[in-house]
Amino acid sequence: MENNTAKHFVLQLGSLASLYLSLSFFIVLVFGLINMAMPDAADNVWDISRAEEGIKIGIAMVVVFFPTYLWLTRTVNNNRRKSSDHAYLGLTKWLIYLSLLVGGAVLLGDLVAVIMFFLEGDITTRFILKALSVLVIIGAAFQYYLMDVRGHWMQNEKKSVLFGYIAGAIALVVVGLGVMQIQSPSDAREIKIDNQMIGDLQDMQWRIEDYYRTNNSLPESINEIYGQFTAPTAPEGREAYTFEVTGEKTYKICATFAKDVDLGRNNSYAYPVFEKNNNWDYKAGHWCFEREINDKYLQ
Repeated sequence: MENNTAKHFVLQLGSLASLYLSLSFFIVLVFGLINMAMPDAADNVWDISRAEEGIKIGIAMVVVFFPTYLWLTRTVNNNRRKSSDHAYLGLTKWLIYLSLLVGGAVLLGDLVAVIMFFLEGDITTRFILKALSVLVIIGAAFQYYLMDVRGHWMQNEKKSVLFGYIAGAIALVVVGLGVMQIQSPSDAREIKIDNQMIGDLQDMQWRIEDYYRTNNSLPESINEIYGQFTAPTAPEGREAYTFEVTGEKTYKICATFAKDVDLGRNNSYAYPVFEKNNNWDYKAGHWCFEREINDKYLQ
């Protein structure tokens, strides 16, 4: 047995592991794109948020693991063409058969998941597209390794390389579509800061209501409701929070936001119905939330 057999075997194992990860998260990415492109009236803000998160993690995993898979597979195939070690070639064939088994299991598992989505109310068109995408993606990988175990790619190196280029181009296009559907890193950071500010304002509102419950009047300033604690301040680069009493039981708290509140990308999504005091929708720029002390909270 050649001294580098173990190294070649590990490379083959790494190639298959990166394939499993790439395929799994490529499907997650495609499912997210389908959900974003074909919104359902039954979806809510959390559904679209999950779709966006699926796209993000799908992009990250595919960008890292799919090129790794292509490189490892290219290296492994070159080693196999040059190797005369029957033990190594035999072990490699066993791994390929294992890949076919795992690929079949993944295909069946994903189809079960797609059918479950359909039974839980997923619209028919999305169900069909998801089912087809699973069949095409897993089917292509299954066919590649079915031909590999028969020695086709060992005898047709140029076709093997062409297959890799086509797969890479398809992955690049899908990743590009995913990037177009999500926020840029800078926008994501601004939205994260906006969400942090909403958390500060919600804390202020709770303390104002608690102050009114205790004193039967509104505070004169934000610092008054925090006492010995430090009142929250706006993040660097944002205007300071403001508080203004507008009536005996009414007030407003204001902040400056970078982006409009992101409740989804399409008005066909259904959102929860909030009470006035719990409505935190806002527009970019200086925005005030008008609040009124609710008597039912005073009991």
